[in-house]
Amino acid sequence: MTTELTMLGWALVLALVQILLFDIARTSQYGAKWNMGARDGTMPPLSAAAERLKRAQDNLFETLPLFIAAVLIAHVADRNSALTALGSQVYLACRVVYVPLYAFGVPVLRSLVWIGSAVGLGMIMWAVLAPV
Repeated sequence: MTTELTMLGWALVLALVQILLFDIARTSQYGAKWNMGARDGTMPPLSAAAERLKRAQDNLFETLPLFIAAVLIAHVADRNSALTALGSQVYLACRVVYVPLYAFGVPVLRSLVWIGSAVGLGMIMWAVLAPV
């Protein structure tokens, strides 16, 4: 399996971890009874930490489809290269670092790490779209 597909697999693990982190934070605030119930009632606002985990998850889900598509296009079109391998590694590493930065409310550095993930994604897209 290529480096790019391996990074894609780990990105999916990261997505699952982020879903669980938010669910744990929300359930710890609202309780297991709420979690297992119909969730019909109006609940108080989530804690700041839970809200940040949700926004971090939403942020991943904005770029994850692009990452999936770029990696799969590179694979199917046989455009894998050192650039796509590095780009996929940069994307995933930055996405992993982004989670605690966002969860703990770290400004500026969080945005720089997000830019790093966008650069990694751009590296893959460049390799896919550049003329042969």
